[in-house]
Amino acid sequence: MNECVCAITGHRPSRFKFKYSEDYALCKKIKANMLEVFRKLHDEKEVRRFYVGGALGVDMWAAEQILRLKEQPGYEDIELVVALPFVGHDAKWDQRSKRRMEFILQHCSKKEVIGNEDCRESYVKRNCYMVDQANYLVAVYDDGRNLRSGTMQCVRYAQKNHVPVVLIHPDTAIITW
Repeated sequence: MNECVCAITGHRPSRFKFKYSEDYALCKKIKANMLEVFRKLHDEKEVRRFYVGGALGVDMWAAEQILRLKEQPGYEDIELVVALPFVGHDAKWDQRSKRRMEFILQHCSKKEVIGNEDCRESYVKRNCYMVDQANYLVAVYDDGRNLRSGTMQCVRYAQKNHVPVVLIHPDTAIITW
């Protein structure tokens, strides 16, 4: 059987009500629900490889949840692939965020750099690349608001390519399969 793959997309912290306050109840609920979705995709859909985009916010949270899941019995077969838009994409990040990403990159199964320069196109290419690898897309995104963003473009690209999308609502953490 071919390996099942899931890509993950979502907003950066500035798009959430709670911004960078990860101890906020809604942020904790989003993370818990992401973990629940990853576990279910592994157990029921045989997803073994997860792609994240290496950005602040949802990408980082998802990577951390996947690494946590991988430590649990029965989930050791999970692979985490970090797809970076370009080398140095994190140059303007604060030190704490850089350290978190360093940890993720040290513990992921594979790192891939998709673009060559610091431009919007590199982010779009990275998102399309991840969806092109995927059998599923998990998106922390409000499909009703039609908010123009890279996350919206990634979700639309997945839908256009008939990749099933699991939505986690950014204001309620409700999962829509």
